[in-house]
Amino acid sequence: MVFLRTSEKAGSCFIRTDQLDGETDWKLRVAASCTQRLPALGDLFSISAYVHAQKPQLDIHSFEGTFTRDDSDPPVHESLSIENTLWASTVVASGTVIGVVIYTGKETRSVLNTSNPNNKVGLLDLELNQLTKALFVALVALSVVMVTLQGFVGPWYRNLFRFLLLFSYIIPISLRVNLDMGKAAYGWMVMRDESIPGTVVRTSTIPEELGRLVYLLTDKTGTLTRNEMVFKRLHLGTVSYGTDTMDEIQGHVRASCPQLPPPAGRNSASSTPPRKAQPSAPKVRKSVSSRVHEAVKAIALCHNVTPVYESRASVAAETEYAEADRDFSDENRTYQASSPDEVSQPPMEHLTVSPCFLGLRGMSVALVQWTESVGLTLVSRDLASVQLRTPSGQVLTYSLLQTFPFTSESKRMGVIVRDESTAEITFYMKGADVAMSSIVQYNDWLEEECGNMAREGLRTLVVAKRALTEEQYQDFESRYTQAKLSVHDRTLKVAAVVESLEREMQLLCVTGVEDRLQADVRPTLEMLRNAGIKIWMLTGDKLETATCIAKSSHLVSRTQDTHVFRPVSSRGEAHLELNAFRRKQDCALVISGDSLEVCLRYYEHELMELACQCPAVVCCRCSPTQKARIVTLLQTHTRRRTCAIGDGGNDVSMIQAADCGIGIEGKEGKAASLAADFSITQFAHLGRLLMVHGRRSYKRSAALGQFVMHRGLLISTMQAVFSSVFYFASVPLYQGFLMVGYATVYTMFPVFSLVLDQDVKPEVAMLYPELYKDLTKGRSLSFKTFLVWVLISIYQGGVLMYGALVLFESEFVHVVAISFTALILTELLMVALTIRTWHWLMVVAEFLSLGCYVASLAFLNEYFDVAFITSAAFAWKVSAVTLLSCLPLYVVKYLKRKLSPPSYSKLMS
Repeated sequence: MVFLRTSEKAGSCFIRTDQLDGETDWKLRVAASCTQRLPALGDLFSISAYVHAQKPQLDIHSFEGTFTRDDSDPPVHESLSIENTLWASTVVASGTVIGVVIYTGKETRSVLNTSNPNNKVGLLDLELNQLTKALFVALVALSVVMVTLQGFVGPWYRNLFRFLLLFSYIIPISLRVNLDMGKAAYGWMVMRDESIPGTVVRTSTIPEELGRLVYLLTDKTGTLTRNEMVFKRLHLGTVSYGTDTMDEIQGHVRASCPQLPPPAGRNSASSTPPRKAQPSAPKVRKSVSSRVHEAVKAIALCHNVTPVYESRASVAAETEYAEADRDFSDENRTYQASSPDEVSQPPMEHLTVSPCFLGLRGMSVALVQWTESVGLTLVSRDLASVQLRTPSGQVLTYSLLQTFPFTSESKRMGVIVRDESTAEITFYMKGADVAMSSIVQYNDWLEEECGNMAREGLRTLVVAKRALTEEQYQDFESRYTQAKLSVHDRTLKVAAVVESLEREMQLLCVTGVEDRLQADVRPTLEMLRNAGIKIWMLTGDKLETATCIAKSSHLVSRTQDTHVFRPVSSRGEAHLELNAFRRKQDCALVISGDSLEVCLRYYEHELMELACQCPAVVCCRCSPTQKARIVTLLQTHTRRRTCAIGDGGNDVSMIQAADCGIGIEGKEGKAASLAADFSITQFAHLGRLLMVHGRRSYKRSAALGQFVMHRGLLISTMQAVFSSVFYFASVPLYQGFLMVGYATVYTMFPVFSLVLDQDVKPEVAMLYPELYKDLTKGRSLSFKTFLVWVLISIYQGGVLMYGALVLFESEFVHVVAISFTALILTELLMVALTIRTWHWLMVVAEFLSLGCYVASLAFLNEYFDVAFITSAAFAWKVSAVTLLSCLPLYVVKYLKRKLSPPSYSKLMS
């Protein structure tokens, strides 16, 4: 909606956009001046006006429109920009607002940037579905073979269906139930893990995906970084100040400011050097104190930070007091910015800073907090003026004539201010070194120092100024106003007018600000890389910042080359740049969202093929929909499992598109956490979630799934042998409760206890992440392992059935007793054979099932001969058959462990 009027006296208000763009800083929004100036609220309904707005678009950082009031003479035209709008899904943080809605429903930015979630199915489930289809084919084939061997005698189709029913245990119907219960158990174990407190499992369908990941796509702001800015370095060209010499800066500021007594400030000779020396005598070499003071003053003025004063409980009607009566005490003040570099916290202190747009924004609050720590405090700011307080307590007032906000194209921001005490007009500007190097006067240190700071992982800002005469400013203002009213190519015209001022500016200083990384980000990223996971960073931030964080977090190692993909806008440019990239070997790719869009339009396959070969990829200036599209492209081109991790509302589309979505509960709200499959409290927890819980879930589900299939195949093999011996008769071997009990109370607990099994200890899995690589190959559950289990089932089924038929003497009921008891014991022993690490609950499950079977023998008179099953002959015959079915497998397992041990066996010893 277009912002028409607010209850705030300044004519502006703050909004929170954390659920739209992931930024937790407050954004300043300005009401249209011609409606804000109306005497009363009701006058809004008596004017005749219209709004001309651009068509709906995805970009949440730009807007062009005009507000025209045609009932006045002449008509009033006012340009509208992003500052005059309020988006849906944002919260008004100060005052009340009235506006006119221009986009609704599907046209809003939040809806345009949202994708529909898909139902996620794990790779393990898809693999088990394939095996189940193979088992169904085997069931039909076996039934047809039986009918064929019968010779199609009589109503053969009826016999076919009877065989289909007899062998139906081949299809593991209980597999789904066991797996779902297992997944629920894994989720419970993850949430109970004290090493990763606060972790929430929001889906019970894909825990095994955590053990199969090949690509990790991560957000930057709030995911890898904390959104906490710390001021680290100030460089003036000839002198550099670090965290340990900040007190010297304080001394210089005090030395320059105390000689400015409030009454005589305008006439004092000592007050002029920091202010007037530059315009009047630019060639005179200034003292260090004067240069430091000039730099600190420029940093304190050139930003879009507003001090907000909390109203105290004891002063209920404080808002009714005039600005002059407001309490400017330091305890009451917090800073809000729409930009994070501007509120830099002083070093050595742990101030919590609102993250904003991590380019010029996050440092804004950081820099303003730093100027306060060295003595120059921002005490007030509105649309028209800025007030600074010196160490001596004097308040300096500056009129705010123009503000040029930061944009991704210009990579800089500026302000024009008039000093109320001297009437001097100064144009201050700060921005990225790439943008500022061509604007400032020639120097021989800027590029080198910016490079040095970037290598330390610091984010640099170059600060410059230019003194303007009244005539120069009036000429600029008329041209600027005219450019802002144009409907066509407004952005280009405004930029051209501003650029006319950006010439031969005096370089004041370079600042270095550190964006603190989350705890243990570096070791976690290193662990994931060693595990064979390729990490892509997708961020809405600017290229320089993204590259800087990629290096400081060791996403890109310091020795590794980075290829920065140049901006491209046509097919030819994209072709040339792709060819240049193809010649690079083993280097990380850094690409912007715009260039990515062009390349995907013309060379999608080539770009994805090259990007997938890179050890790391950084995509900057990505919109939420672009993030989701990159995830989808990776899935399509590589057929590998992807994981997306983020913490803001702008990461939701990416999280929902990935095979496994992980949300971090952070400063940017809970949108990502609630939309994700797994929610964690910090990035470092990701290592244990994948290396330990991902491994366990996959290994356990693979063992459980194959064992349930083995259980069905085993009894179906015995039925097939039985039918073959008795002239292919379609008669069931076991009836009634025996069949029900076999799949439930007799074998359920031991088989399900496989969800407690583990092949390596958690400490070993974390210490040797290379073990994770084996999981991505899918060797725990494949057609090869499936065929091994099929052969085991056929062998054991044949031994159990033939053994019982050979050893029984007189009555057929003895065959049932011997074979069924041996079958139950074989299942229990096979579970024991499969287990790699025993848990006390596994032992309980084994004896509980055996106890249930022994106890039920007393009630199963119709199936068993009680006299026979209590005899010694029964005991030795069952033991012989069971031993014959299991002993060879134990021998094979022992030999395999000795001759071809698994990769982790040496680590376990």
